[in-house]
Amino acid sequence: MNLLRLVIDNLVRNPMRTILTSLATMIMVLVVTGVFSILSFLAAATTEKAENMKGIVSERWQIPSQMPWSYAASLKEGAPYQPGDLKVAPKDSMTWSFYGGSTDSNPKNRSVNTILFAFCLEPQALLTMMDDLDTLKGPPRKDLEASVAKLEQNRIGIILGRERAKSLGKAVGDRFTVYSFNYKDINLEFEVVGLFPPGRYDLSSAIRGDYLQSSLDAWSREHNGQLHPMAGKSLNLVWLRLKDQKIFSQVSDQILTNPSFTSPSVKFETASSGVGTFLQAYRDLIWGMQWLLAPAILFTLSLVISNSISINVRERRTEFAVLKVLGFRPWQILLLVLLEALLVGVTSGLVSAGGTYLLVNNVMGGLRFPIAFFGSFYIPEAAWWWGVAIGGGTAFVGSVFPAWSARTVKVAEVFAKVA
Repeated sequence: MNLLRLVIDNLVRNPMRTILTSLATMIMVLVVTGVFSILSFLAAATTEKAENMKGIVSERWQIPSQMPWSYAASLKEGAPYQPGDLKVAPKDSMTWSFYGGSTDSNPKNRSVNTILFAFCLEPQALLTMMDDLDTLKGPPRKDLEASVAKLEQNRIGIILGRERAKSLGKAVGDRFTVYSFNYKDINLEFEVVGLFPPGRYDLSSAIRGDYLQSSLDAWSREHNGQLHPMAGKSLNLVWLRLKDQKIFSQVSDQILTNPSFTSPSVKFETASSGVGTFLQAYRDLIWGMQWLLAPAILFTLSLVISNSISINVRERRTEFAVLKVLGFRPWQILLLVLLEALLVGVTSGLVSAGGTYLLVNNVMGGLRFPIAFFGSFYIPEAAWWWGVAIGGGTAFVGSVFPAWSARTVKVAEVFAKVA
């Protein structure tokens, strides 16, 4: 207790230096916590699950995947075609098509505030198959259920992410037209029937898949039966949820051996593998965050703490000599300096990580850092010990050399200079 009291007294003795070191630690822990949160989320998204697995059916030889809509009905059931084949329940499947466009008819005026990308799917799939939405509880779940019910009743309905609604300047009840750039001349009118809960889908939107398909059929009727260029490739993905690896393997065999899916041929992979493939476009950015940005910040933080502690040790050489005269052992002096650095590092790291967790999750509604189709990221609970580990670890590394320097102070040399 006496040693701890001495540590605190030494830190209070030069409050400005202690505060500046603490602030530097807090800022860098904040940045590293954000980086680690994004990396841990992406790692979890690309990790295989043993149960309650999700699989993705997509076109084998092309990115983006573009399959004929005629594939949808069979693939949603797991493509059974022989007696005894497994059949996937409707609640465990969904189809995805992607519709993109701008609320401004002039291509030259397209901007972030006019562009909209929508998932085209079955409304109920939002409640049963969409990651994070299928586990919602409480008021957010009830709000989403109300929005889905309206979407089922309104053929031209659309559910917007909150950030996307804000950028478009739209609210529930508003009507607007989107001029498509991936489905040429398929310009659709929408009515906002609801908003996604804050978080992952802030930049997303969802519409009914049958609305897009009926619009393609209408285009064909208006052009004397001629098919729209996208009519034969309007199905992008089919998602299936399967109980375990054994069932996944059996359904995979059904899909890959079914002769109905050869032109174009399809592939079936786990959702984690599919996400990993999609993230290949961001591999350099992710690699840089993991192996350049985070280590550089940790190294810089160690240097800041080392510099601060070194200045402190040089100023207190006489004090350490006096302590030795009073009976302090070298290891006690080393421990004294280490504890000073650790107390600042651990406390600052904990405060910074905890503050980041509360600020990002409860105030900001997530960390806005769009990667692929992930619009925002939340700080995990593990951030609390991340802060302690980052602050304490860098403080320890940065203070080892100055602490050893304090331990080796020679009493005779110090007092000779004083004399």
